[in-house]
Amino acid sequence: MWEVMFWPCVACVLLPWLLVYLGIHVVQRGIIFIDIAMAQMASLGICTAVLLQMDLESSATFAIALAFTLVGAAIFSFTGKRTSQVPQEAVIGIAYVVATAAAVLLLSRAAEGDEEIKNMLVGNILLVSPAEVWRCFGLFVAVGLFHALARKQFMLVSFDRERAFQTGLNVRWWDFLFYASFGVVVTSFVRIAGVLLVFTYLIVPAVCGIGLAETLRKRLLIGWGLSLVGGILGLYLSFQYDLPSGAAIVCTFGGLLILVSGAATAWSASRRS
Repeated sequence: MWEVMFWPCVACVLLPWLLVYLGIHVVQRGIIFIDIAMAQMASLGICTAVLLQMDLESSATFAIALAFTLVGAAIFSFTGKRTSQVPQEAVIGIAYVVATAAAVLLLSRAAEGDEEIKNMLVGNILLVSPAEVWRCFGLFVAVGLFHALARKQFMLVSFDRERAFQTGLNVRWWDFLFYASFGVVVTSFVRIAGVLLVFTYLIVPAVCGIGLAETLRKRLLIGWGLSLVGGILGLYLSFQYDLPSGAAIVCTFGGLLILVSGAATAWSASRRS
């Protein structure tokens, strides 16, 4: 068991920390589905590489996938206006649907399109290699340092957007930088875990952290703890019962979300009484 599970477990320990942090920004901005849309755009780039019969582990494939996500970053930063009759979630939903349909069309021309569609959605983290884990972790550290250096601007745009406009900050530019760095993270992780697992790691721990704590530090700690438990427990259930790893982890996170929500509701009720 340990020979098979070691590097997937390492991936579940080393990689989610930045996803939880970015997920809190996403939830705070109220654009929940932008992560799955960006992940799908990265998958569309990977599907393009599949159709071109390129090595999926090559830097060229990563560059194509990243280019697609950067296009998404530009679109979403441009449509994130201060006031608009069209909610940005509508644009995000359209981008997701079109990217998904385009990926299906591309893979329909590939020799093993059906299998690639499955991998695109749920991935197979059990097959992750040591090189993939360390390469992804190094990239996450670089993005994390970038966010640390620009923490003030990113926090202002995400947590107090109206004040960001009032102070004269170029909100659209900082939106693009956020979405671009977000796209780098999503592109690197979606190749390992698939679209659904990317969405789960970004949103579920962030929602639990925001629901249980007031400060960013506590939200991060709760989110990191939940992501660790959910990832390792999901991998264990996947191995124990011979289940697809990505789907098992996603469902485990769903169960944890229900438990956390129930516990939070019971705690609030007891405090009121």
